[in-house]
Amino acid sequence: MSTATTSGSWPTISTTPPNLEGLGTDHVKWGVPAGSGKSGYVFRGGAVDVKLDGTEFTLGTFTHENFPIQAMPQSQFEVDLTVKVVFEDGTESDFSFKFRHNETPNVGPNPEDEVDLPTFVSPENVTVEGEQYAVVISGFKQGGQVVRKFISAENSANSADVVALFGKAGRPDVVITTVRNKGEVKRTQADEYVEIVNRGSAPGDISGWTLGADDAGQDFTFPPGTVLQPGQRIRVYTNEIHPESGGFSYGIKRPIWNDQGDTAKLRDTNRNVVSQFGYGKSAQPTP
Repeated sequence: MSTATTSGSWPTISTTPPNLEGLGTDHVKWGVPAGSGKSGYVFRGGAVDVKLDGTEFTLGTFTHENFPIQAMPQSQFEVDLTVKVVFEDGTESDFSFKFRHNETPNVGPNPEDEVDLPTFVSPENVTVEGEQYAVVISGFKQGGQVVRKFISAENSANSADVVALFGKAGRPDVVITTVRNKGEVKRTQADEYVEIVNRGSAPGDISGWTLGADDAGQDFTFPPGTVLQPGQRIRVYTNEIHPESGGFSYGIKRPIWNDQGDTAKLRDTNRNVVSQFGYGKSAQPTP
């Protein structure tokens, strides 16, 4: 693990809204106020602990100042963010991302604005110990959950951590990161799940791959066309379907994962173990 310092600025915007100010700083604002003030974006970096093994860290905190403004010439536009990362050995690298903004009407059934990222991988790489890495954004972390789209309530300043990782440049890295082996649904534990993340900077096609333990009859096979984008996380539930995390389910009316401990294994189409995750009595000791 090493310590790095992050900072950010908003250098460009794809449109020219009224009263635009703050380009080139960490706080950009726009719009003709219809109430409390302008709308805008803020990025605050800081000291972070980073690893090069795909471990996620907080790149910085994103705040959307979502205050009522008069109608915009364009309701959808992109705002560019540049994040400077300074490693403890003095290495400096700039990484760039686009934030896609959807300025919704201030009244009606869905007044919340939406912010997402059209791409989650920085086009720039950094070389560390002879290996090239790109910054991959996993998503926005709110309330302990990492989501790919930021929903911003009207008439308030809404914040979320931007969660990222250093992914090996130009290739996928699909791994199991979590096994929730004790569900809250009585008897069937239908809400057990295994979480899988692509920590690489290229899409990972896992069509035909299987997820299971060593017990027979407990393999889940991913259907054709299952591709994990960089930073994307999915879950495979025991007997629930959650579209927001991929919609994958064993569809089995009994618990899958041993409450005392087991090892979840992800195998490719040749049955090679690509990733495994031990928990409980099978957990691997911390090095």
